[in-house]
Amino acid sequence: MERLNYNRMAGKNLHRLEALADGVFAVAMTLLVLDLKVPAAEAIHSDAGLAAALLALTPKLVTYLMSFLTLGIFWLGQQAQLNLLERSNRDVVWTHIAFLASVCLIPFATALLSEFVEYRLALVFYWVVILLQGLLLALSWKLSRKAGLAKDGLPDGIDRAIYRRILVAQALYAAAAALCVFSNWASIAAIVLLQLNYALAPRIGRFALP
Repeated sequence: MERLNYNRMAGKNLHRLEALADGVFAVAMTLLVLDLKVPAAEAIHSDAGLAAALLALTPKLVTYLMSFLTLGIFWLGQQAQLNLLERSNRDVVWTHIAFLASVCLIPFATALLSEFVEYRLALVFYWVVILLQGLLLALSWKLSRKAGLAKDGLPDGIDRAIYRRILVAQALYAAAAALCVFSNWASIAAIVLLQLNYALAPRIGRFALP
């Protein structure tokens, strides 16, 4: 009985979950920049040399931009879901903690891809992390609805809108990742364009999530 009572009490505070999520995202976003190293001063003797060194950093700069957008999009997605909840429970909290664990993989996946940008496996690993994040967001919403944790008065069709948003985004990410068969740079360009669309384009549909 004590265990049952504890499980019923645990994980109900949404504000604590939101605070944890904000902290994890902030750290993950900050860690991304650590992969960008200033060129060694002793190796630079002219503006042309500095320009060449900065040009050599292009893969790291591009993957930094891509990953910062990735984290921003998924932070918005998680916050949109949490804003629709009245309360939480232990299962939902642990699902979001698993989601945050996948968020923590983004700096590693970014460093791996920037270091081995020509290798398909590095690109596929990056995509798998994105896929994992999407699946966990979908699972967290499913568990929330099953447990009746959502706010009252949500519009009809909200569930369909959320699942559609996740499904369409993941399908497009998969298509972009598949371009690595031809070129990793084509995949990276497609992912960045997709992210810019989600970040900057007007929202389509009444219930579309950020």
